[in-house]
Amino acid sequence: MNETWRFIDSLTLDPATNMAIDEALLLLHSQGKTPPTLRFYGWNPATLSIGYFQKVEKEVDFEALKRYGLGFVRRATGGRAVLHDQELTYSFVVAESHPLMPRSVTEAYRVISEGLLHGFKALGLDAYFSMPNEEQKARLKDAKSAVCFDTPSWYELVVEGKKVAGSAQTRQKGVVLQHGSILLDLDEDKLFDVCKFSSERVKNRLKEDFSSKAIAINQLLAHPVTMNEVKKAFRQGFEQGFKVKLEDGELTKEEKELVAELVEKKYSRDEWNLLR
Repeated sequence: MNETWRFIDSLTLDPATNMAIDEALLLLHSQGKTPPTLRFYGWNPATLSIGYFQKVEKEVDFEALKRYGLGFVRRATGGRAVLHDQELTYSFVVAESHPLMPRSVTEAYRVISEGLLHGFKALGLDAYFSMPNEEQKARLKDAKSAVCFDTPSWYELVVEGKKVAGSAQTRQKGVVLQHGSILLDLDEDKLFDVCKFSSERVKNRLKEDFSSKAIAINQLLAHPVTMNEVKKAFRQGFEQGFKVKLEDGELTKEEKELVAELVEKKYSRDEWNLLR
């Protein structure tokens, strides 16, 4: 019989709460108090999140964020800037020691991406894994763009040669946390307006480059899909990819208390968000 894991649909939440929940899931799972969990969520307001190591003053245009009415938060995971707007965001926590999880970060990406792969196929999209070539591997180490979907990574999910999902992973306290974006639609102008570039010429070149490498679900389908259709497809996809049963659940009392504490002391504070 398949193992049963917890599934939580958080609907839409503010940026600080979303990041606090992901960390609380990791921390309490590390203590053995909660099961492996897959969470779906959205963002209100739409938000620019940046990777743990990014330098905000160099890469984020706060005037543009304000102009667009966007939220802002720093993730606990690495990677680059992501505009969370017309997308389904997922997060996933499981112990590194779980039989499903390979030790290598690269192989763990592959296992988790299997769930995404089945989700795209359930929507009728011919998604497949694309491994970076030698030139792209070099770019991974020397990525110039602040924008997440511009950077190739291991076990990329692509449709018609273009990237359709972006993910970031961290391992702490013996637990793997991966979260990522599944784009329904994409406003490239907004994304590039809120990120800083060394010149307008560089911005335009990277934007053109980006357009050739990233695409959203509704650009690929004859008829646009609803958020509920996407949720259903990817829930089934993760069940199929992990070979588990996902059972509806919610945050425990202890998780909710920890979330409130992490929002107050970490994710809502400039000390964290403007860290580097």
